[in-house]
Amino acid sequence: MVPEVATRDTTPEAPSSLRTHAFGEAHELSVVDRFGIWLSLRQVLRWAGDPTGKTIGDFGAGYQARLTRALLQRVALAYVADVALSPEVVRHGKVKALQGSLPAILGEIPGSSLDLVFCISVLEHVAAPEDLLRQIHRVLKPGARVLINVPSWRGKRFLEFSAFRLGLSPVAEMDDHKTYYDVRDLWPMLVAAGFLPSRIRCFAHKFGLNTFAVCDKTGEVTRSG
Repeated sequence: MVPEVATRDTTPEAPSSLRTHAFGEAHELSVVDRFGIWLSLRQVLRWAGDPTGKTIGDFGAGYQARLTRALLQRVALAYVADVALSPEVVRHGKVKALQGSLPAILGEIPGSSLDLVFCISVLEHVAAPEDLLRQIHRVLKPGARVLINVPSWRGKRFLEFSAFRLGLSPVAEMDDHKTYYDVRDLWPMLVAAGFLPSRIRCFAHKFGLNTFAVCDKTGEVTRSG
């Protein structure tokens, strides 16, 4: 199978596209980065279920797309999106690589086509997070699931101390953060994107340093007049 690659968007870009490097492209991962990824991976695998035979999306996957690469032997197809992806990711036969700014590049994905979406430590970097959440809702099949991880306001203090004072995390990543999310911040955005309250689980994790959401898309809701 020849991998399909979407080219970068050449139209005038919004502030969200000022980011030019994917996570892990321009720097080696620190001990703090690796520990955070490990904690996120545990939570993701807990809620993802069996990905065997599924079509998945990993939005803001990072240069190496570590999460998706761990699952590629089991999934049917993976849409992997970020501003840049490693050649190994792009060439993989099960990957459709989307390289460009989020959420614009997600327009390449057909509606109601994905069984599972990951959006891990991404929303805080996007200038239009509401648009990204709406795109995620659009591409999910009815009954499909998205897993979202974002740093909380409590986590802001830890992340900035690690980056700005201790030098254990990349300063550029912290400077690219647009905001932080507690449950009360993220939950209404998920509802506005189209997820029903009964299908949203939103809670603190990583010792309260992050907020995690598990959202399932329902079918069309018929409202009587």
